[in-house]
Amino acid sequence: MKNLFKISAIISFVALILISCNKEENQVTLNGGTAPVLSAMSSLTVPTVLVKTNSTNTWNTLNWTNPNYTFNTGVSSQDVTYTIQFDTVGSNFKNPNIGEISIANNLQAMPTIGDINKALNVQLKLKENVAYNVEMRIRSTLTNASAPLYSNVLKTNFTPYLDTKVVLPANLPTPNSNNGDLFLVGDATAGGWANPVPTPTQKFTQTNAWTYELTVPLVAGKEYLMLPKNGDWSNKYAVVDKTVSGLKNGGDFDANKNDNFPGPSVSGIYKITVDFKLGTFLVVKL
Repeated sequence: MKNLFKISAIISFVALILISCNKEENQVTLNGGTAPVLSAMSSLTVPTVLVKTNSTNTWNTLNWTNPNYTFNTGVSSQDVTYTIQFDTVGSNFKNPNIGEISIANNLQAMPTIGDINKALNVQLKLKENVAYNVEMRIRSTLTNASAPLYSNVLKTNFTPYLDTKVVLPANLPTPNSNNGDLFLVGDATAGGWANPVPTPTQKFTQTNAWTYELTVPLVAGKEYLMLPKNGDWSNKYAVVDKTVSGLKNGGDFDANKNDNFPGPSVSGIYKITVDFKLGTFLVVKL
């Protein structure tokens, strides 16, 4: 009987070793791939001045080769994600604000003027109406952004226009078209919800083409809105959900949303900075 137990134990041990070896043999491993080769259908030697009225027009047609990711089991059947990356010449794609356009599983892209401008003016933070030498490349990745491969680099010259995530006060439709003014209204302010609001105490100062600032007393636990035209409720700047954590100190906003900005937790003097390019606001106690 003891011998039978010993034989059984040996057989079980050998079986475990065989199963373990089998698992190791069946493991799928990445062997690598080939960096995609990027090309443009139209010439890139002529500088491009990006124009907002042409934002929906196609800028160029970009094509690239398949990176052909391969595994020990053969060519990858996983989805491949492609990203067009932009940076200024000489930065070697090390800029922390690199511009990107995501592409579906395709070997071709036809980015619009607006797509290019957003990558340059909003993400890469290049100044509007200034010409820049720009380089671009394709980044390919497998699922979960693994195994990145980078294409060759193409160079061209772009002049971006001012692009903002949130429509500027001066660009809102009539009857709210104005000179780009911005006003604060709400029970968190001294003027309450009375509209028009007292000026100049509740009128923002425009510090550049897309940024506004206002230093003002705010009442704790109350709310406010921003108006592009004093005395008019037709358009307003608000938030999607005032209960979002941390929104009292700043966050995202947009035109004609439904919720008021939540006031601070403590009454005091605050500096409100509104960035239309990024679509964000910041509230700091002084």
